[in-house]
Amino acid sequence: MKHEKKTNVMRILDKAKIPYTTKTFEFSEEELSGVEAAEALGFDPAMVFKTIVTRGDKTGPVVFCLPSDKEIDLKAAARVSGNKSVAMVHVKELQGLTGYIRGGCSPIGMKKQYPTYIDASCVEHDIISISAGQRGHQVCLAPADLIHLIEAGTADLTQK
Repeated sequence: MKHEKKTNVMRILDKAKIPYTTKTFEFSEEELSGVEAAEALGFDPAMVFKTIVTRGDKTGPVVFCLPSDKEIDLKAAARVSGNKSVAMVHVKELQGLTGYIRGGCSPIGMKKQYPTYIDASCVEHDIISISAGQRGHQVCLAPADLIHLIEAGTADLTQK
């Protein structure tokens, strides 16, 4: 019996006694988007949430989770997070800020708990999929459990 290696995200979920399932998929360096992850997993892209790390002009780092097939509305993101503007952090800064690399960034278990907002569409799904903290690894869990665990707010964050 092959034993799955636990990621830090999985250990945090276990400790919090939050039920989840895991999924893995093959990827290439060119295919790191959430849409490709959804396709590889056989999931609707609307239920696979990507993690976007930004820097607000007033608050510093702010994390946003949104459906993999949508683009972030930076004006809405700034408004909801109490900033005049937010900008995506450069990929070179990502690991230093979060402990995660591009394609494996999870809203759970970052080096520091930054203010986090999840697109309000998450509640339309019984289960959503987020990165398990490593490329090619996802955890599927109830949106309410994720919101509670990371003390996230919800808001409309995507471009119309």
